[in-house]
Amino acid sequence: MKILAVIPARAGSKGIPNKNIRIVGGHPLIYYAIRNAIQSEMITDVIVSTDSSEIQIIAKQMGVKCHWRDKSLCGDEITLDAVIYDAIPKNIHWNYVVTMQPTSPTLSVETLDKGIRYTIEGDYDTVISAINAPHLTWGVKEGRFVPNYSKRLNRQYLPPCYRETGAFFVSKTSIITPKTRFGEKVSIYEIPESESQDIDTFSDLQSVTASLNMQKVAIYVNGNNKRGVGHIYRALEIADEFYVKPDIYYDINQTDPLIFGKTTHNLIPVNGIAELYERCKNKRYTIFINDILTTSIDYMIGLRTVLPSAKIINFEDDGEGILKADLVFNALYHTTDMEQVYAGEKYYISGKTFMFYEPIRIKEKVKKVFISFGGADPQNYSDRILKIISKPQYSKYHFIVVLGRAKQNVNSLLEFNKYENIEVYFDVSNMPELMTSCDIGVTSRGRTGYELALLGIPAIAMAQNAREEKHGFVCNENGFTYIGLNPTDEIIEGTLNMYLRLSKGSRESFQRKLLSHDLRGGRKRVMGLINSL
Repeated sequence: MKILAVIPARAGSKGIPNKNIRIVGGHPLIYYAIRNAIQSEMITDVIVSTDSSEIQIIAKQMGVKCHWRDKSLCGDEITLDAVIYDAIPKNIHWNYVVTMQPTSPTLSVETLDKGIRYTIEGDYDTVISAINAPHLTWGVKEGRFVPNYSKRLNRQYLPPCYRETGAFFVSKTSIITPKTRFGEKVSIYEIPESESQDIDTFSDLQSVTASLNMQKVAIYVNGNNKRGVGHIYRALEIADEFYVKPDIYYDINQTDPLIFGKTTHNLIPVNGIAELYERCKNKRYTIFINDILTTSIDYMIGLRTVLPSAKIINFEDDGEGILKADLVFNALYHTTDMEQVYAGEKYYISGKTFMFYEPIRIKEKVKKVFISFGGADPQNYSDRILKIISKPQYSKYHFIVVLGRAKQNVNSLLEFNKYENIEVYFDVSNMPELMTSCDIGVTSRGRTGYELALLGIPAIAMAQNAREEKHGFVCNENGFTYIGLNPTDEIIEGTLNMYLRLSKGSRESFQRKLLSHDLRGGRKRVMGLINSL
């Protein structure tokens, strides 16, 4: 079967001068149509119809034929039908002719080939690329504006309304004349909206340029009651910072998908590293983010092998794998002299909801206490403190205890709600609202410590494991009272009693230290460094 692609590309574009040869996404605009035609499995021959010597050079350099268009076919009033008919070699029998306009650079070759196969299999005379774009529209009848619909419905429930694109126009050669490319049997081939962009205005040009330069992002993250779930929260926050929808991978052997909560992000389960590599192999990601704690050299080399062109960014990683990363952000650790590693609280990424709240106002006396140990709490600090504060001597204080998504034995801990001065919550949606209602806090050395500091809440902190002991920000120098890893109940209770009696002046002193760090600017710093790669 002989299928000819004709790419019409004249020199004179009044709206956007030199439109077809403008550099867009690193290539002349016409390059994308020629590339798709060359790479197509269905198209056998390619001809560019032009009156431009520059376009002729581009066609020649890309190895396709060029048909010099007569001046009589270059006017604004000339239809494409005549241009396409003129470009078809008449000494060869062509089964189909595919018109491909250079102003549709976002079309993929996969979609192009599917459209051509659809035409052949359906034995259509003509198939036009289009998108389904139903809207509530109005017209004019007898001088009055009238709706073009009988019932107002949300867009997804409106009847189909197909809008043509310039991506491709497939016709049987036998029905093409200087006046038409339409036969009797006509159909529409719906293409993805992302591949439907046509360039008619400078706004279109700007939009298409952004699309062609668009990042393709993947995130690999794991979280559980041992590892903690702050990684999951951070991954979801980072995912929202890109102008694309990242693929978020997680290992089914390490992570329960319920930990992600209610998210519309694209979650992809994998069964081990081998499957992760296999899935990523053909994805051509431009950015790949690891939030899996320590990485090894072998893991990073394997990732580099399947994603040779991607920029790799690791979070909270103190393993040898950082030597193979393009960027590493370790907000929980002290600074380092490694060029690609950015450490310290300057790179902490706050949850979006925390940005809507101002620091608390320090009151005369402590009345309300916030207690939370992150998503997992492997040391069961929540259990131990609930037993302490259920004693009669704490009845004049109010305690808010928040349990995370990965916490075990939740139901037994919720039973402490029987005490009038204790409120136990599980997996709350508005953590800053609860935090800012309190005067002091008790937490571990992870994400929650940063959140309390951002809100200026004086807090007691303890480490969950040896790794948390290395976390540098949640310390005495920065306004916390850190009491170590797995302190005794006696130390916990004694420190809590001290905080309950702290004067307003002492708590204000703690707050000044907490607020002396710019924890609200970390998101901007991190994304600025990622986008500068």
